[in-house]
Amino acid sequence: MPEIIFDNCVLSNFALSDSLYIPKKMYSNVAYITDFVSAENMRGIMQGHGKLAGIRQAVLDGWLKEVTLSDKEKTVFESLSISLGFGESSSIAVAKLRGLVFACDDRVARREAGLLGVKLTGTIGILIKSVEISIVNHKEADKILHKMVGYGFYSPISSIKDI
Repeated sequence: MPEIIFDNCVLSNFALSDSLYIPKKMYSNVAYITDFVSAENMRGIMQGHGKLAGIRQAVLDGWLKEVTLSDKEKTVFESLSISLGFGESSSIAVAKLRGLVFACDDRVARREAGLLGVKLTGTIGILIKSVEISIVNHKEADKILHKMVGYGFYSPISSIKDI
């Protein structure tokens, strides 16, 4: 699998649906979050979303690595943070300058990343890939998707089979 950097939303979808094992199996040791995304995650935990602690545990376990921005990445981050949140801006900056895939569901952030030539995926793309490589089957993926929707994920599809 390619190296990937996650925004908070995509990882939160997997954490809240008790399916962090999917990105772990797919991206173990090639998965990253920025310190800004880590801070967003911590805020979610402190607001009572206990299942998000799985993301923090992934960092502690080492399969998900937390990175800080280099000086060049900070320059890209600063320009992006005018119109995007810090998590998305920092992740796009790292993806652009380190050649990583950016995992994000936010339409505006995806557009900005695309304009910079950053490769993209999102929650649905990861679920589809997990079926293709037999981590889960279609039925399990649909159960996970429905759980994600129950936690507030807006899904453009109702079933993985629709793709």
